[in-house]
Amino acid sequence: MKTIILKLDRHDSLKRKHPWIFSGAINVVQGKPESGETVLVRNAEGEAIAVGAWSPVSQIRCRVWSFDPAEIIDKEFFRFKLEAAINRRHALGYDMEPGGACRLFYSESDGLPGLIVDSYAGTLVCQILSAGVEYWKDTIAGLLRELLPGRAIYERSDVEVRGKEGLQPRSGLVSGTEPPEWIVFSENGIRYRVDIRHGHKTGFYLDQCNNRRKIRHYAKSSEMLNCFSYSGGFAVAALAAGAGHVVNIDSSRTALTLVEENVRLNNLPLSQVENIEANVFEQLRAFRRQQRLFDLIVLDPPKLVDSKQALNRGARAYKDVNMQAFALLRPGGMLVTFSCSSLLAPALMQKIVADAALDAGRQGRIIDRLGQSADHPVALNFPEAEYLKGLCVQVE
Repeated sequence: MKTIILKLDRHDSLKRKHPWIFSGAINVVQGKPESGETVLVRNAEGEAIAVGAWSPVSQIRCRVWSFDPAEIIDKEFFRFKLEAAINRRHALGYDMEPGGACRLFYSESDGLPGLIVDSYAGTLVCQILSAGVEYWKDTIAGLLRELLPGRAIYERSDVEVRGKEGLQPRSGLVSGTEPPEWIVFSENGIRYRVDIRHGHKTGFYLDQCNNRRKIRHYAKSSEMLNCFSYSGGFAVAALAAGAGHVVNIDSSRTALTLVEENVRLNNLPLSQVENIEANVFEQLRAFRRQQRLFDLIVLDPPKLVDSKQALNRGARAYKDVNMQAFALLRPGGMLVTFSCSSLLAPALMQKIVADAALDAGRQGRIIDRLGQSADHPVALNFPEAEYLKGLCVQVE
């Protein structure tokens, strides 16, 4: 087997079972492994310590498949990983209803770095994000057909991160019947339309499932502002809980049209919905000039920090949008604010939100902390999997 040998004292993270090996930690490459090929990992003393997938282009030069260097990486290895992850979801109650939706496989947290598998009403949507999973993609697709028979498999590997692995974007039907233009699934008793071909991520923000349920507790009779609304997941949940009026802001007219479709789908009053196509930062400032106030504000922005170099700029953006939101809340109102930037630590996020409240002249108290749903688990050896952070802040 082709082998990589690490530099002296560069395997401490592997002792903690962290699955990433960066290019700077590698001393010698024996042989010429192709992209995605399985390689043996040895420490500087020559001891075999792991096997992983080689990625010649990425800064993460090797992603560990197993910390047992004798592990054979073959079809049965992938069968075990996939089946175990699916069984864990079933044990938690996910994927038990034909019309439901959940994440069935979550990359490093489930033991196959770079593989995402989501299920929408029985249709599987996959993302292949690493050279190793790309190398084994046909095997993995075949196993999904065996383990979850009768389900169409659609690929949404049309994401920029594949470029870091030297891979081209790709999307399309893998197997089964071509899915309809819109798939309808149920979550917390609410139905949503999802476009798996063109929607964000694999079509929907499944990681917010628990938080959409929680928002209903604060939404009754409220006037709600839903920023970065996308297809209206939080808005529809709030209306179903009895919100009096919901304002959605998004820069995409297509997304706002889908909000209306999701409201109609659940037989909720469209007359209580106000959709604004605008830049959220600019619209919040316009609302301040108008002295418009709300009882409940949800901030769920896209990733504003995608690299360490962007941390300061992203932190300023988070502070700005939270400050504007604090200024628009009535006394006793609730700000539900999120960050999906894994590089923004929870403590830093709390500091940013606290500073934003201070600059807005508001006092607030954290009454709840939110995160990604249980079908997006965080492996203890891979804390990077915990990316979604949320705070519920009640203001005076």
